[in-house]
Amino acid sequence: MYKVAVLADSETATGFRLAGVEVVQATPETAQAALEKLVTQGGYGLVAVDSSLLSDPAKSVERAMRGRDLPILLPIPSLADAFSTENADAKAYMGKLVRDTIGFDIKL
Repeated sequence: MYKVAVLADSETATGFRLAGVEVVQATPETAQAALEKLVTQGGYGLVAVDSSLLSDPAKSVERAMRGRDLPILLPIPSLADAFSTENADAKAYMGKLVRDTIGFDIKL
């Protein structure tokens, strides 16, 4: 069985830890090395990467991924994107992310 991990900054990492997801905390300076380690150590089927750390995770570890099908690298929006001045309505932004991902709205 493959594992799931999230590569995120300290602020974003807290939310994923509370949800029970394995998290590797990084900064923009350490993100590439941390992602390469996740790719090469194996056992991961999916690695979600905070887009504020690496905008194109597949390109940044292209050499390490050579000959590998897994893990799937999934860029995810950062908290900074969600709460930027361009996205003043964070609830609408998160709703759009959910709608785009699963195809329908969820209201709590």
